Amino acid sequence: MQIKILAAGGTFDKVYYDALSEYSIGEPMADELMQMAGVSCTYSVHSVLRKDSLDMTDADRQTLYAAITEDDCRHIVITHGTDTLVQTAMALQDLSERTIVLTGAMQPARFRDSDAAFNLGGAVALAQALPAGIYIFMNGRVFHPERVVKNRAAGIFEEHP
Repeated sequence: MQIKILAAGGTFDKVYYDALSEYSIGEPMADELMQMAGVSCTYSVHSVLRKDSLDMTDADRQTLYAAITEDDCRHIVITHGTDTLVQTAMALQDLSERTIVLTGAMQPARFRDSDAAFNLGGAVALAQALPAGIYIFMNGRVFHPERVVKNRAAGIFEEHP
């Protein structure tokens, strides 16, 4: 089973330059995290966007959509900024014949205390195990895009009825 990991940027791939918190979106960290974990499934990592999710537009979401539809891979993980992760998941809803899991990180993958490795590992496992559909994996939980919100104050995703 092939897993395609599409990197869209966000905190997951941020690189900080100085004490003023100047940052840019760097190279995707997914491949390094997968190698460090000794993952043995077949996967590939592709950088589609390098944007903070607050700067993402509908055109950017269409770029992600096109990257998915132009390939026949059926198991996809998208690393994405957490602020608009839900909006992107909603924009992909009609791709329900594939298993697509979106995830992000509250701290950059380059930080020792980041949740990125855990979230990527969970998303990769879910992309192999779940039936076709669009999912979000954050904070150790699987969410349906229509029933989740980011609680910015608590720094977590939670179910929203």
